[in-house]
Amino acid sequence: MNELLDPLLLSRWQFGLTTVYHFLFVPLTIGLASTAAVFQTAWYRTGRAEYLRITRFFGSIFLINFAMGVVTGIVQEFQFGMNWSEYSRFVGDVFGAPLALEGLLAFFFEATFIGLWIFGWDKLPRGLHLATIWATAIGSIMSAYFIIAANAFMQNPVGYEMNAEKGRAELVDIWALLTNPVALAAFPHTIAASFMVAAGLIISAAAWHLARNQHLDTMRTALKFGLWTMVVAGALTTIFGDQLSLAMVATQPMKMAAAEATYDTVCAADASFSLFTLGTPDGSTELFSIRVPYLLSFLSTHTFDGCVEGINDLQADYTELYGPGDYAPIIWITYWAFRWMIGLGLLHVFIAVVGLWVTRGGRTPKQPWVWRVAIWSFPLSLAAMIVGWVFTEMGRQPWIVFSLLPTESAVSPNVSVLEVLISLVAFTLIYGALAIVEVRLVIRAIRSGPPEVGEPDPETGRVEPATTVY
Repeated sequence: MNELLDPLLLSRWQFGLTTVYHFLFVPLTIGLASTAAVFQTAWYRTGRAEYLRITRFFGSIFLINFAMGVVTGIVQEFQFGMNWSEYSRFVGDVFGAPLALEGLLAFFFEATFIGLWIFGWDKLPRGLHLATIWATAIGSIMSAYFIIAANAFMQNPVGYEMNAEKGRAELVDIWALLTNPVALAAFPHTIAASFMVAAGLIISAAAWHLARNQHLDTMRTALKFGLWTMVVAGALTTIFGDQLSLAMVATQPMKMAAAEATYDTVCAADASFSLFTLGTPDGSTELFSIRVPYLLSFLSTHTFDGCVEGINDLQADYTELYGPGDYAPIIWITYWAFRWMIGLGLLHVFIAVVGLWVTRGGRTPKQPWVWRVAIWSFPLSLAAMIVGWVFTEMGRQPWIVFSLLPTESAVSPNVSVLEVLISLVAFTLIYGALAIVEVRLVIRAIRSGPPEVGEPDPETGRVEPATTVY
């Protein structure tokens, strides 16, 4: 019981809860902003009504998601001072730089142009109004990069020097911080995965309406776009994920060892990748497994005869470098999060490939199960993104800043168990209420379907929005 009422554990649960919940909105914001931009561009060039309907339909969901993301994101900054003041003191000079760039540059850029897009439909020239949604999409991607750069410092600290007198890290090279190899590898992987999440929502929404024979022309177009986006983004996520794994092995070999529960250093054929394993929770004893020879070696080194360092060897090295301690993360979490991330990702890409096949040539499947499976695209893609983030953060433990600051040393020293417990319960209840609001608003928007957009111009055939859209 005393272990459960540890301020460190409660603080980790609180930050994990708020971070994962806020992160639900990030990939949708990135993916749906670009989706709205693509379809508005198609409408701008052709004047076709279905493109404008799709823009307005997914644009409304994007706005709901953006607003909720802003509300939940504000809490993140407060927690650095509330529960993690030692972390803020130690790396605030470094970590604050990309966060400031994200807030003052990317977020305000995004927020300004999203306002112009919302209220400028009947006030701005068509071309200028189109530019506002593209600027919004670019701003959301810029924002993601600065956040990833900040997180990459926690995975692979660069661009700093230690101030021994003040006992903290201080920024000396902003360019090194922003071009951190981990950030350069994680950014395209995260953006591609964000498009998979958005594609999942598009597929699910379109499938729901097509199963009911509603808005057929509009939803067929949306479904085809979502299916192709899922396949292409899935391929890119895999390619960029491979590059990220190389960066991870170079900077955090313990994370890769934990992902495979590899206790002893292995090479070549012995460096096999287990698709499924039964054994003890810590992975030290294996009862049954399905393995692919050489695959772990290839994923880690891009060669079939490379070696992958084991947990025991790395533990010995880290003990010599950093002193006594347990430097391995929780093995069962990293092992299964890594596999669920890959498995769920491949599953909903497979669903998209099947969807392209059964809808080829303009076909509309009559079997109800086809649409029921398609509707699961969004939950699957979102779940894959979440477990991927869990793997990234949990695999770094026991460090909050790898090799510099242990997580246990980062918690606020004067925060009591009661204070953390009260705030944890309060955040859980508030975020639970916000989740209900978000889900209801999104479901209502999806069920309402694409709005009417007016009649085509008799001379040009173009459809123009008659009034302000939102």
